[in-house]
Amino acid sequence: MWIPIQIDENRPEPLYHQIEVQLRGLILGGQLAEGTLLPSIREFASHLRCSAITVRRVYQDLENEGLLRTRQGTGTFVAGVDAAARAGHRLERVVEAFERAVETGLQLQCTLEEMEQILQDVYARRTTATKGDSP
Repeated sequence: MWIPIQIDENRPEPLYHQIEVQLRGLILGGQLAEGTLLPSIREFASHLRCSAITVRRVYQDLENEGLLRTRQGTGTFVAGVDAAARAGHRLERVVEAFERAVETGLQLQCTLEEMEQILQDVYARRTTATKGDSP
């Protein structure tokens, strides 16, 4: 199974953290459904071009959070996640994105009014584009 995770060795975050954050997002975002069999540690490490130890750590951390479960001899599966956890994650991801955008705006000395206008413009453009895509 191919899992859409991108790692960037030039980023300051460790590789395991980059993988863990993205895999957690795929699970909590619902892109990886409950019961989905994940690649073996070696297979995933090979795909990501990283150490098997890195992937093992990610799997263990997410299993400790209750997002994954491992069955000896069968593999690692996505565990069930309740709706409240999914909703909380959804909002956390949006807040993180806004924080990065606001930080960029502040670095470029944008005013609150300019940032609000940008948000409204981007939102209008994206919702219009989405409506145009649907039949």
